[in-house]
Amino acid sequence: MTRRYAGRAVLVTGAARGLGLAMAERFAAEGADLALCDLDGAVKQVADEIAGQARGCRVLAGAVDVADTAAVGAWVAAAHTALGRVDVLVNNAGIFRDGRIERLDDAAWQTVLDVNLRGTFAGCRAVLPLMKARGYGRILSFSSMSWRGNFGQTNYAAAKAGVVGLARTLALEAAPFGITSNVIAPGLIDTPMLASMDAGARAKLTGRIPCGRIGRPEEIAEAAAFLCSAEAGYVTGVVLDVDGGIGIGSSLR
Repeated sequence: MTRRYAGRAVLVTGAARGLGLAMAERFAAEGADLALCDLDGAVKQVADEIAGQARGCRVLAGAVDVADTAAVGAWVAAAHTALGRVDVLVNNAGIFRDGRIERLDDAAWQTVLDVNLRGTFAGCRAVLPLMKARGYGRILSFSSMSWRGNFGQTNYAAAKAGVVGLARTLALEAAPFGITSNVIAPGLIDTPMLASMDAGARAKLTGRIPCGRIGRPEEIAEAAAFLCSAEAGYVTGVVLDVDGGIGIGSSLR
């Protein structure tokens, strides 16, 4: 594996497990210094394990509620001070609270928007001045195949569609400063979030995937490693579906 992230500092939210963990491990394997955050207390153990496996990489861990914009700003500032730079931000933290719209209470609506959308906004706003000052940056935000609309996910779909609009607008604003802003929209990936889905619903959805299987977190990490690399400097404002083809559309057969 190449070490194209040697000397780079990568910040990842929601890094204690699932996609965040897979990406953190991938960036470390390619030589990055890391600042990881999560409300899951396991993030400290994750950071220690990655630091032990990586070759000389620094790995920081913090307990951060991404819905708290001040906390996100403080985390980014602390990471910049400790690592000396911020090259990459991965806005991965997310939650869902599903239910038909008439059954959603205000808390279920607001909490999902606060974590998924406000959290992404907070991270982008915090890193942008640091990246502008250096004339370089990569911002990767996470949407979902649900951003196009999904039954029983009004709040989640709205938040993830908002992430797309935010990231594409940021791509326009940041491009003159050598900063890219892209989005990954995962499909069904083998994560703890997917494991919480009803088994019958999960099997039904899996049957609709043209590739015939659920994706692996490492496949998301592979896409992230490219979009956040120096080599992807001419790629911005993109929404990359990593979904086994399920987002292509309905088949008549």
